[in-house]
Amino acid sequence: QVQLVESGGGLVQAGGSLRLSCAASARTFSNYAMGWFRQAPGKERELVVAISSGFTNTYYADYVKGRFTISRDNAKNTVYLQMNSLKPEDTAVYYCAARTWGLGLAVRSDQYNYWGQGTQVTVSS
Repeated sequence: QVQLVESGGGLVQAGGSLRLSCAASARTFSNYAMGWFRQAPGKERELVVAISSGFTNTYYADYVKGRFTISRDNAKNTVYLQMNSLKPEDTAVYYCAARTWGLGLAVRSDQYNYWGQGTQVTVSS
């Protein structure tokens, strides 16, 4: 069983920045593919960024490319999402996800078997 706990969400003005954190309970954290997803009211959950097991490859959705950056600290079993130049359309609940099997990137939500509880990000105009 893997527990994922997100933190760092909040209210920020357009153009501002936030850093989300996702702390994982597993010791084999570095073997997991990780992803950040988001879901806005009335919309489907969508991928923000994925990082492969071993953290060698990343995939950014076009709508965040150049603005968001994923990173990790294996010593802390934590993945971070640095969000810069935030826009009102970035407003959503952001979820961290882990895939504990397989290799490579996972870009679909159904490829992940563990999810955090989500953290709200609200960007005001």
